Amino acid sequence: MVNSKLTIKNFRRSVENRELVWVPMSDGRKLAARIVLPKNAKNMPVPAILEYIPYRRRDGTRIRDEEVMYWFAGNGYASVRLDISGSGDSEGLIEDEYVKREQDDAIEAIAWLASQNWCSGTVGMIGISWGGFNGLQVAARRPPALKAVISLCSTVDRYNDDVHFMGGCLLNDTMDWGSKFFTIGALPPDPEMVGERKWRTMWKQRIEGLELYPALWMQHQRRDAFWKHGSVKENYDDIECAVMAVAGWVDGYTSAVFELVENLKAPCKGILGPWGHLYPQMGIPGPAIGFMQECKRWWDHWLKGIDTGVEKDPDMRIFLQDSEKPMPHFDERKGRWLGIPHWPSKSIRSQVQYFDGKNLSLKTSKKLKKHLRTISSPQTTGLAAGEWCAYGLGKVAPELPLDQREDDSGSMLFDGLPIQKPIAIVGESLVRLRIASNQTQAFVAVRLNNIHPDGTSERISYGLLNLSHRNGNAKPSKLKAGVFYDVDVKLKGIAQTIPEGNSLRIAISTSYWPMIWPSPITPKLTIDPSGCYAKLPILQSENKFSNVKFAPVEYASPLKTTVTGTGEESREVIHTIDNQTSHFVVTRNDGSLVIDDIGTEVSYTKKKVFTVGRTDPLKSAADVTCTAQFKRGQWNARTETETQLTSDKKFFHLKGTVRAFDNEKPFAEHSFKASVKRDCL
Repeated sequence: MVNSKLTIKNFRRSVENRELVWVPMSDGRKLAARIVLPKNAKNMPVPAILEYIPYRRRDGTRIRDEEVMYWFAGNGYASVRLDISGSGDSEGLIEDEYVKREQDDAIEAIAWLASQNWCSGTVGMIGISWGGFNGLQVAARRPPALKAVISLCSTVDRYNDDVHFMGGCLLNDTMDWGSKFFTIGALPPDPEMVGERKWRTMWKQRIEGLELYPALWMQHQRRDAFWKHGSVKENYDDIECAVMAVAGWVDGYTSAVFELVENLKAPCKGILGPWGHLYPQMGIPGPAIGFMQECKRWWDHWLKGIDTGVEKDPDMRIFLQDSEKPMPHFDERKGRWLGIPHWPSKSIRSQVQYFDGKNLSLKTSKKLKKHLRTISSPQTTGLAAGEWCAYGLGKVAPELPLDQREDDSGSMLFDGLPIQKPIAIVGESLVRLRIASNQTQAFVAVRLNNIHPDGTSERISYGLLNLSHRNGNAKPSKLKAGVFYDVDVKLKGIAQTIPEGNSLRIAISTSYWPMIWPSPITPKLTIDPSGCYAKLPILQSENKFSNVKFAPVEYASPLKTTVTGTGEESREVIHTIDNQTSHFVVTRNDGSLVIDDIGTEVSYTKKKVFTVGRTDPLKSAADVTCTAQFKRGQWNARTETETQLTSDKKFFHLKGTVRAFDNEKPFAEHSFKASVKRDCL
């Protein structure tokens, strides 16, 4: 098990910080890097570890980087944080997520790093989220010097397993994240890095070259070439270097770990913990692990040729969570680690639960008579879902699913009998439905819940399916009203125990707000339970499983900061009676702090308001505002953005505005407006 002891190490005497290193591109652009490396690297060259993201290495990720980069450098590596073109202090413009030019630049940067006199000629890539994505994407391009990747909270399928769509349904995260990305693209470089004469010109070029990214993404509502680009599942064999895939159960990106370990021919190992969208050494819910040491084992083997035993690690190290009553936030989850030697595992077998329409129950027998059932859920079914991805645990809480009884009240329920002996569900479940709709467009949400003896309903997993995407995401087709279809709904992966006396529940609903955008007309679904079942991956035996131990949490000395303004947060649901609307409102104020070593004061605020009509889905709306500000001496740059989404029966309507202020005076403004036709959505 994990030792909760925390060790902080000071490596400052043995390493060198190169605050700004320009990495040249063949077209004349320069990308800004920060490099922390051992002081003796010129005499004893070391491998380079690259993190390549758009989140401002100078003042955006600096606090986290300090703890990680100095640790890597103190343990014999050159740690490199590179700003993507058009972000931070790098020249050029941000075009969109994961464009080919971004990959091309990475290939050039890797070759440049490998050629430096302090580098041994081998390079690894590490990153969480964006950096996890492009680590896989660049690996698929096979730059010669790239020998290993650690990819955290990433995806192999940009359409199905990212913030935009899930099961062909439009996630409201496409506006949440899209608004933040819209803001990131409009932020200025640092005058100390690019020069007093140049920074305003670069800032204005960024604002003028900005895109309303949610509108761009929503022009592609099916899985077309736009999404296939950068989706490494298109050809897993493209990746030949070693990959460590990592995620957490309350993160939005668990599927990639299962997919990569199962499909890569290159060496690949997976770690799935209880965490959200965070590095495991700071993982919440805990227990956090000594992930830096795991990285070193990986790098030592694949970049230095040292036998550290990583090839003998289990294919999967998975945290099996105990059954606990749902909470909006957990500091730590109870459970234990499983070391599963091979994945897929023969020790996990599917258990089939059939739907009994007469008694609305789950049975092990298939011989059930036909009893049709109908459901048309309130538009607010889904309020207990929590966030699609728990991004800010420890900073923006609570984000986790609540007691599901409120959502269960608007759903069709099939309940199993109390369990006679404990079971463990490990992996991805699947639910087959025989279903008909009275509308040509509808979606279905399916939840797998753990029912405690006192009636508390704990969501274990869930899945979504836009029924127009029943035959795949590339060529959706409208439903024929009243016609039954057999459809499969894949549920999110999990490792969860169900104790004796608890029972399982399958809950089916026609809405799941505020996680996803509603159908244009409220549908009524008819279920034929005689054609329905759930396939649950049940752990049969732990024979030959490995004992999993992680080192205590460890990282380098934290960055010194001075708090100049306290932050606050709130998450609330507001029901407006007169016009029958409900509003999910999240207000985030990170306060302000000075990064002491560079003297820059940073602040960030964000407010998102998702609205739904309780009886009219066309009253739905999303409105997200963000403000980011940077101050140091005479430098005072502020960016404000607002993005909005509404819809009618045929179109989505989007608006966006960015306003920039230089020393509190208007500097630049850019507004956007777009209408995008609904495509089976």
